[in-house]
Formats: sequence, C-alpha cells, structure tokens
Amino acid sequence: MRYLHTMVRVADLDAALHFYRDLLGLSEVRRTEHEAGRFTLVFLAAPADAQRSAADHAPELELTWNWDPETYEGGRNFGHLAYKVTDIHAACQRLMDGGVVINRPPRDGRMAFVRSPDGISIELLQEGAPLTPVEPWLSMPNTGAW
Repeated sequence: MRYLHTMVRVADLDAALHFYRDLLGLSEVRRTEHEAGRFTLVFLAAPADAQRSAADHAPELELTWNWDPETYEGGRNFGHLAYKVTDIHAACQRLMDGGVVINRPPRDGRMAFVRSPDGISIELLQEGAPLTPVEPWLSMPNTGAW
C-alpha cells in the first residue's frame, strides 16, 4: 500500500491555484479536464516531491473543481494538510504579503496554520530545529480557527 493523494474540492480554481501554487509554493504536476463529468482535476506536489519519477510516486494534492457552481462548507471537519518548509518565517511572510491571514502565527519558530480560499486548514512546519522566535510572529495573536 502507498499513499497517493488528498482531494480537496475548490469553488474557484483560479483562487485555489493562486493560494496553493503561487503563495504556498506547490508545483502543478498534471491537469485533466473531464467534459462529460463537468470537472477539472489539478494535481499539485511540494517542490521536493515534484522532482520524483513516476515510478517513485510522491504524495500529491488533488484540487477538484466542479464546473457547475456548488457551495462547500465544513472545511474544518476535514482536518488539515501539512507541509514542511525550509523557513517558516519567510513562508508566513510570503503568504501574509499575498493577503492570507496567519491564523496561528509561528510564535515558536516551528508551526503555523493558515486557511485556503475554501477554508481548508494548512499546517506549516519548520524543517529541522525551530527558528529563533522573532517579531512580528512572536507577539501576533491567533486569528479565527484553524
């Protein structure tokens, strides 16, 4: 058995790709359009995983966009996606500069939480040892739920 992917339904594919690809830094691995079913699948991977060969399959995030409008609620009951980052302070700054609310700032230099445009909770974990806690994260309060 091996883990393949996690599927997340998204209401706005462009907004989701801006978040996951442009701000979070995932790479688009492949995309398929299913006209008969009226949906698009976009598979994303973390940059280090995207370099793996097809034989050495890496875990992926599958964004499913249904062409006919739907309302999705309850992203919190999904739990969260988790990604290891090389510099949690820089990752949070990039996301915040892109308009993303840092729900749980990396006050400890080790962990942060943000939400996607569709309400999916994303955990960011510092690779290796925690970074030295610094401002603005050190005194930033939690915002909302994650």
